[in-house]
Amino acid sequence: MGVVKKNIVFGVPKGGLEPATLELLAKAGFRARQQARVYTLRFDDPAVDGRLVKAKEMARHVEHGLLDCGLSGHDWVVESGADVVEVCELQYSRASNQRSRWVLAVPEDSPVQSVVDLSGKRVATELIEVTRAFFDAKGVRAKVEFSWGATEAKVPELADAIVDLTETGSSLRANKLRIVDTVFETSIRLIANKKSWEDAGKREKIEQMALLLQASLQAQSKVGLKLNLPRNQLDTVLQVVPALRNPTISPLGDPDWVALESIVDESTVREMIPRLKVLGGEGIIEYPLNKVIL
Repeated sequence: MGVVKKNIVFGVPKGGLEPATLELLAKAGFRARQQARVYTLRFDDPAVDGRLVKAKEMARHVEHGLLDCGLSGHDWVVESGADVVEVCELQYSRASNQRSRWVLAVPEDSPVQSVVDLSGKRVATELIEVTRAFFDAKGVRAKVEFSWGATEAKVPELADAIVDLTETGSSLRANKLRIVDTVFETSIRLIANKKSWEDAGKREKIEQMALLLQASLQAQSKVGLKLNLPRNQLDTVLQVVPALRNPTISPLGDPDWVALESIVDESTVREMIPRLKVLGGEGIIEYPLNKVIL
């Protein structure tokens, strides 16, 4: 007898990460609309019941079984000390698909040049436990204080340094802050409740979602490319068109021509298509992808 599939309660991070998360879920095949109550989501998949939860609280709710699984930053999983299963990494954020960093920063004109210069100094952050562990590992006794937000504005009047989250560093530079060190690198993780993970029916659904979410992220930097070309140019064209695996080559009605289809990096297409045209390519089509499963 096969595994009996079961419904799951899925947590979506509420706030700045919410639009990017809902977009990724939609590309993965899980479209959601918000219910009258602001913290509930109805997915077009009847096996998934959605909840909007602050990312900082997600790991605790998953640990306690209020959610079967959810998306949370690795930073908040570590900060909370929650005992959950990290199913997979999903490298996306509000503005990009790169990992974010919690960095130690000071005013541009601060005399602080290294971590050791902050011994006995005040450091403001929302990531208290991780920051304290960072200073302990460096053997530095800094006074780490909790910040309720607007952390960048705390220096220099209310703190000597801050530990804040950044993707590009542009906000820090705009606030005339200088990065001294990286405290913690983080990315989004799909996390699961341990009991839910042990339930074969729930685990199967969670693993399916993980596969499709990863496939959607993989597809974001790729496009499909297909074209017709003279058979005698095939070897040359194969040097121009890289592929995730060997490209698909199909015969056409005219034995002197073939059709080629491949998946390529989107960043290379602007240079690739003109070369293919010169080599005799015709009917060249570039098309977007929703999912790529390697």
